[in-house]
Amino acid sequence: MPHELPKSYEPGAIETRWAEYWVKERLFSAPTPPPGETRPVFTILLPPPNVTGRLHMGHMLNQTQMDIIARWHRMRGFITLWLPGTDHASIATQMMVERQLASEGIKRRDLGREKFIERVWCWKKHYGGAILDQMKRLGASVDWDREYFTMDENLSRAVREVFVRLYEDGLIYRGKYIVNWCPRCGTAISDLEVKHEDVAGKLWEIRYPVISEKPGTTEFITVATTRPETMLGDTAIAVNAKDARYTHLHGKKVLLPLMNRKIPIITDELAQPEFGTGAVKVTPAHDPNDFQAGLRHNLPQIDVMDEHAHMNENAGPYAGLDRYKARARVLEDLQAQGFLVGEKDYTLGIGKCERCGTVVEPRLSAQWFVKIKPLADHAIKVVEEGEITIVPENFKQMYLNWMYNIHDWCISRQLWWGHRIPAWHCQDCNKFIVAREEPAQCACGGKLEQDPDVLDTWFSSGFLPFTALGWPEKTRDQEVFYPSTLLVTAYEILFLWVSRMIMTGCYFMKDHKQDPAIKKASGWDNKKDDSVPFRQVYIHALVRDADRQKMSKTKGNVIDPLEIIERFGTDATRFTLAAMAAPGTDIAFSESRTEGYRAFANKIWNAARFMFMNVDRIEPGLRPTLTSESAHVGTGAFARPGQGEARPQPGIAAFDLATLEDRWILSRFNRVTAEVNDALATYRFHEAANRIYDFFWGEFCDWYLELIKPRLNFEEGSDKSQARIACANLVNMFDASLRLLHPVMPFITEEIWHAMYEEKPPLQSIALAAYPQADEKQFDLNAETEMAILQDLIVNVRNVRAELKVEPKVKVPVEIFAHEPSIRAMIQQNRGAVERLANVEKITFTDSSLAKQAGARSTARFDVHVIYERKIDVAAERERLTKELEKLEKEFANNQKQLGNDQFLGKAPAKVVEGLRTRAEELISLRGKIRNQLDELK
Repeated sequence: MPHELPKSYEPGAIETRWAEYWVKERLFSAPTPPPGETRPVFTILLPPPNVTGRLHMGHMLNQTQMDIIARWHRMRGFITLWLPGTDHASIATQMMVERQLASEGIKRRDLGREKFIERVWCWKKHYGGAILDQMKRLGASVDWDREYFTMDENLSRAVREVFVRLYEDGLIYRGKYIVNWCPRCGTAISDLEVKHEDVAGKLWEIRYPVISEKPGTTEFITVATTRPETMLGDTAIAVNAKDARYTHLHGKKVLLPLMNRKIPIITDELAQPEFGTGAVKVTPAHDPNDFQAGLRHNLPQIDVMDEHAHMNENAGPYAGLDRYKARARVLEDLQAQGFLVGEKDYTLGIGKCERCGTVVEPRLSAQWFVKIKPLADHAIKVVEEGEITIVPENFKQMYLNWMYNIHDWCISRQLWWGHRIPAWHCQDCNKFIVAREEPAQCACGGKLEQDPDVLDTWFSSGFLPFTALGWPEKTRDQEVFYPSTLLVTAYEILFLWVSRMIMTGCYFMKDHKQDPAIKKASGWDNKKDDSVPFRQVYIHALVRDADRQKMSKTKGNVIDPLEIIERFGTDATRFTLAAMAAPGTDIAFSESRTEGYRAFANKIWNAARFMFMNVDRIEPGLRPTLTSESAHVGTGAFARPGQGEARPQPGIAAFDLATLEDRWILSRFNRVTAEVNDALATYRFHEAANRIYDFFWGEFCDWYLELIKPRLNFEEGSDKSQARIACANLVNMFDASLRLLHPVMPFITEEIWHAMYEEKPPLQSIALAAYPQADEKQFDLNAETEMAILQDLIVNVRNVRAELKVEPKVKVPVEIFAHEPSIRAMIQQNRGAVERLANVEKITFTDSSLAKQAGARSTARFDVHVIYERKIDVAAERERLTKELEKLEKEFANNQKQLGNDQFLGKAPAKVVEGLRTRAEELISLRGKIRNQLDELK
């Protein structure tokens, strides 16, 4: 057959082929439209994965949601740009290459900086970007022509420009402060890159001898610490001025044990009388609170550790020891010299580097900082005033709380891989020169050396919304695509990345204006501020395992999406994530759900085979009907020669309303289409997916296909006009349903859609066809009501047959009492469907209620009695009816509670109230019928 699909649906056989086709044909490229463009624009930036990255379930969820929303906009006629790229990931990449070198017995410093950087570029060429290759395999509809890498020369130049401008504006400075230091990575890291854990530890009490003016007297002051090795750098003991226990010691000194250094006793709020002994050691070079106290009291800053957390020369006899070995030695010596009072179990809050898991050390270090408060003020304003919308709403307050309490940002990292800081230090006058290009020499004539540090990766990625569009030059791309429409990302980088993009975007694009025609067409003409990097932020959920546990290698519960895809297919995996992605709720990923959606794809496949079998028998060459206004939008992204640019038309234009099932399915399709579009517009991916699933599987496949089979089965030589109408309706409905499903399941829909056109479709891809839009004129409430009654009748007969244990092949007569003449006429007109789908031999109608008949079923519209000579199990039937009555009583109580609530009645729409009153009447009738049946069974 011309339309023949393989009998078995094998996703692996089609997905790779279509993924390669989409990339090869550059279907999702978005060339810059010239001035005068009036189409709406949708822009979304891929959160750039690390160049070291491999696809995990978080990526899969993030990219599935972005792809759904990008495909949806593209099919609606938006110029759609999904911008991809990868981040150079300073710490992670340097760690990977150092590990590679270590396997060869080479250390980074053996190579030197230049050779090491060359090695990193080689590594990047061979191994980097693997995650983008995986994205291509998954069919992500990004514009691969615009793919960037954050170390590309144009982006590196933009980063230097940002740094210099911020420095010139007084917003970047260099200073010596306590930072989070990773001894393994050998660099400062931000607070946001530190993972905090509570662990079992110890609290040691140490006594320091007070230096007395009276010979022969000995007094001690006791302090408690969880890090005794840092005492080697103590420069004071602090007590609270209000603590009467230590008033007599104010202004005195103690002798620092082990180091024999005299240090003062100071009064400071750092010491809290109710905590521990009320006295605390002050180590300004190794604790952020102690550092601030040291500044208040002008204390020395003695650093006793090197960059790898080994004790340095300031640690005296402990120099060269690892911090934990030094701790053990210090405790031994304190014990031997009588200074260790005791130890007790204590729960410690420690910080670990999120990259390597090493315990972070607070360390005094000279770093570059961004003065963040001036940048934060505007970034707060645009969110508070609604210029940027954050979804779900609760994340907005989290963002604002963070921004109101934000601290200056340490942006320098002690690494070799990354954007080198554009600052040069004069060896003679000790000044720093910040410049866009390397200066020849210092004004004093001294020798210049560039700062060895690189910039924090999050610093450079924070500018991507505008630097990836050509900034610092003013470009047409910026006029069209900036601000971007949407950012889809995870909560964990709301502060690391999202907040920084908002701050820098608002600062560097403050004079930017988006093309007004495009802005209006895109629906943003009510927004005043075009400096924002994006109009909306959607924070997606976390993917957990089936037991709702967070995935971790330690627990052994990490789910590999590529493995799931290999087993069930990309479409089924995508559908699982979409169907479970309720905003604000984490996803408990279940393979059984994925298996179910694999079955859904198989159902669609078999339905397509059924359609093709009938098309080739009844109307060979039949294709979906295209009107003069075309149900397609050209590319939706940009026009191509000969493809036109028609807007999508609502509903299904060519659909013959010959029967009840035709009127019903057309109405249901339009209602579902409206619901799906509304859900996608508000990022309710789960609602969109589930509505499509219910319609395609339940209403279309399970009901409509079954209902039209008699019309498709004509005898040879007879009039086949009705078969042709049914066949044309089937093809047009299938085409529209595929387009409705496409953003969620792109592969199977592409395969079947091409087959519908016998591999000669009017467009290169279903992804460029129009997304269905609802036509309210095609809503048919009467048809939906009548079909609901018909379905209810068929289901009730099937249920009674099952309870009576009627053999599947045995046809049974039924008796029906219809409450209204119109219902009786409708059932009479569609009796063939009832007989066929409920396996009924004969239908007779009665003018009296059947509610008292044993084995009858009663609804608000009809009673039905299955005539079958089989003894009724009275006890079981009474139990069933009793449960049904309890259910109705509960529903009636809730109904009356709502109708008795004046506040509810005052706010609820009139249709809702009328519906409740109608339902109340139905419930009263049904309760009476069931009570009568129970009376008959006494």
